[in-house]
Amino acid sequence: MDILHWKKILLIDDDPYLLELIAHIFTTRTSAQIFTAPNGSEGLRQFFDLRPDLVILDLMMPKIDGWAVCAQIRQLSNVPVIFFTASSREEDVVRGLDSGAVDFITKPVKPKILLARVRAALRQAESSTLIKKHRVYHDQYLTIDLAAHRVTVQDRPVKLSATEFKLLAYLYQNAGQVLTSAQILSYVWGDSYQNNVEYVHVYASHLRKKLERNPKKPEYLLTEHGVGYRFDKKSYESH
Repeated sequence: MDILHWKKILLIDDDPYLLELIAHIFTTRTSAQIFTAPNGSEGLRQFFDLRPDLVILDLMMPKIDGWAVCAQIRQLSNVPVIFFTASSREEDVVRGLDSGAVDFITKPVKPKILLARVRAALRQAESSTLIKKHRVYHDQYLTIDLAAHRVTVQDRPVKLSATEFKLLAYLYQNAGQVLTSAQILSYVWGDSYQNNVEYVHVYASHLRKKLERNPKKPEYLLTEHGVGYRFDKKSYESH
């Protein structure tokens, strides 16, 4: 069954023609439920009412822009948010990922590519909740419980997004092994993201800020320059 089957997708954009076009793409090619909002405030109202499975969000909108909408969504939910915008500036892509979006798509985009990226975002969100490896990492500072979807630092819970948790779980499950950026992109985001290596760097930075004693001198999430990343267990780990 298509992962989009009966999923609720909320489209937020101030361009009525584009809203109609994107809605048409979904309704004619999938069985997803499509809802549209012409501005940020209406988008937030619908988000709270509908609790959609995924949000596609324009960046430049009057009054409440996409940055503010995404920030408010992230305060309450880890639902996948995809920025869909005319901007292709690298700083906007990085800021978009930093703000909690799972993807950043530049207009215009071919319908098949848009649908593929949406499906990838939904699979990513679902797989992060289906990790079945019941291993618990625990040392005097950090605890990772994959089954419970729980991470703590010095016994204090750490809130991770679905993408952050999936990346951490992948690195931990391959502890001691260097994972290339290409491997990480393929596993966490999908094969269509091989040219988006900045995603890996942005999310590794997120994790270090949340987990490391000193993010500039990481002990767990180590960089292998020119290759990728690896998770380093401490010798005093207990299970």
